[in-house]
Parts: sequence; structure tokens; C-alpha cells
Amino acid sequence: MSNQLDTIAPLREFVVSMTNLVSHEHEEQKLINQGSELLKLLIQTDAWLPEFCTVPHPDFYQQYLLHADPLGRFSVVSFVWGPGQKTPIHDHCIWGLIGMLRGMEKGQRYKQLPSGELVIDGAETLLHQGDIEAVSPAIGDIHVVSNAVADKTSISIHVYGANIGAVKRHTYDPATGSPKNFVSGYSSKQVPNLWDRSAEIRASL
Repeated sequence: MSNQLDTIAPLREFVVSMTNLVSHEHEEQKLINQGSELLKLLIQTDAWLPEFCTVPHPDFYQQYLLHADPLGRFSVVSFVWGPGQKTPIHDHCIWGLIGMLRGMEKGQRYKQLPSGELVIDGAETLLHQGDIEAVSPAIGDIHVVSNAVADKTSISIHVYGANIGAVKRHTYDPATGSPKNFVSGYSSKQVPNLWDRSAEIRASL
């Protein structure tokens, strides 16, 4: 369990659990189901999230990489939404999980008709702290997401079935449905150090 000397422990434990999961499970729905349970546990608290992964940009939402599996099987990202910020309509091309850590997030799904036209797919969703949502090409992969809090920053923790910053994906023209290739990358070259447990071990000497 985590303690004051090892505040990042919940994230490290999540990464270890996800690594074990993707090492023995390959069926997408089971990855989504079991990964959701692990993510729900992680987002019960937020003290583990490093401060630099909580900083909004005045103009754009931010994507801070928390961990990328060295074999490319999953990644964990902190999405930081300033007031009024939103994504374009986009897809992911892989499975993904969204866990609400702070604030609230609105999402609207779309589907693309054989004609190429985009149409709204279901009602708008509202994620509160502790809520989980899943996306994938099999269950619905096109959506737009925005900060649902008018005057505060919101933060969600995303888990994807690849190194999401390096995945070729698509944004969609809302009028025509025409796709455009994009690669998201990340908002910082810095990643949290999950593996320095020296203070915890030193305190036990």
C-alpha cells in the first residue's frame, strides 16, 4: 500500500497490474472489463498524480504521458482540460478507457454511415469523478469530449491498448464526415518516475 513517502505507489501498482493483465489476456472485451476495474480503483484518489501532470494550457487540452508499456501493449495518459476546452471529433483505432479523476467531462458519440456522413450516436454522456467509459472500434470509437465544468480544470486518466501518442488516428469534419489523419503525441517530454522507491526503503532501515 502507498504511504506518505511513496505517494505515486497507486500509479505504479496500476501499471504493474495492467502489465500482468495484458501479458495473459488478449480478448478486447476482457481487457476492457478487467482494465476498468483496475482503473476504477486508481481514480478513487488523486494525490498520486504528479503536479506537472495536472497543469492546464490556456488554449489547448493537455495529454501527459504517465506510462507507456515497452512492448506497446498499453499506455496511461493524464488528460487536463481547462475551462471551455474540447477535442475535435476524433477516433482512437484501438480500445481505450476513460476514468474521471477530477471535475467532470462531457462526451458525444458519433457513427459514420456508409455514405461517409457522421450522425450523433446516442445521448451525450456526463462523467463524474470515479466514472469509467470505454471506446473501441468494436463498441463505438468516434466522439467529441469537452470539459463539463465552466470555470475549473478537469482531469481524466485514459488507458489505451497501444502507445496512443504514436497511433495514426483521424479527426472528422463535422459537416462532411471527411476524415483527416493525425498523431496526437504528448504535451510533455517528462514522465513520472514510478520506480524510485528509495525513500520508502530507506525509511524502513
